[in-house]
Amino acid sequence: MNSCALVLASASPRRLHLLSSLGLQLDVSPVDIDETPGAGEDPAALALRLAEAKAAVAAARHPGRVVLAADTVVALGADTLGKPADAVEANRMLQRLSGVRHEVFTAVAARRDRQAGSRLSRSEVDFRVLAPEEIETYVGTGEPLDKAGAYGIQGVAAVFISRLCGSYSGVVGIPLHDTAELLRDFGIDVLRCAGGGR
Repeated sequence: MNSCALVLASASPRRLHLLSSLGLQLDVSPVDIDETPGAGEDPAALALRLAEAKAAVAAARHPGRVVLAADTVVALGADTLGKPADAVEANRMLQRLSGVRHEVFTAVAARRDRQAGSRLSRSEVDFRVLAPEEIETYVGTGEPLDKAGAYGIQGVAAVFISRLCGSYSGVVGIPLHDTAELLRDFGIDVLRCAGGGR
C-alpha cells in the first residue's frame, strides 16, 4: 500500500490543502461527533479529546489504514470559543477578541487499528483593537461563520493580527510540524512523500 496515502477524518478544506501540500494523498472521511465541552474541561483537553475521538471513529471505518483527525479550539482565558452559531454570535466573539491576546489549541490525532497517538499545538495570537464597523464588515463577508473563534488567520482576518507566537498552520487548522512528528511514529516520512517517494 502507498505509505503516503491516509484517511483524513475532517471535511475542512483548509486541513486538506495543508496536508496535500506535503505530498500526502488523502481520502476524506468526515466524522460527526458531539463537540460539547465537558463540565470544567479546559480548552487544551477538549481539543485533544475531540481529535482522538474523531480518529477512533474513522479508524473503525477504515481498518488497516492510517487515519488523521484534528480539532481546533480558541481559548480566551478559561472560555472556549467554538464556531459561532450565527452572525450575531460571530460579532460578539470578535468584540471579545479585540485588542487582547488569546490562545489557539489544535490537537492532531493519528490511529491505525489499535495504534494511536496524538500531539497538541498551542499558539498565542494578539488582535489589534477592532472598530465596531470593521467587525461588522468582516462578519458580512461570511468568513467567520465556520471557524472556531469566528476568524480565519489565512483569510481577511490576517489584517487584525498584530502578533503570532506558535504554529501558523496550527491556527489555520492542523500543525504541520506536530503532524509530521506524529506520522513518523506510523512509519510515514513526510519529506519522502513531498518528494514523490512511497
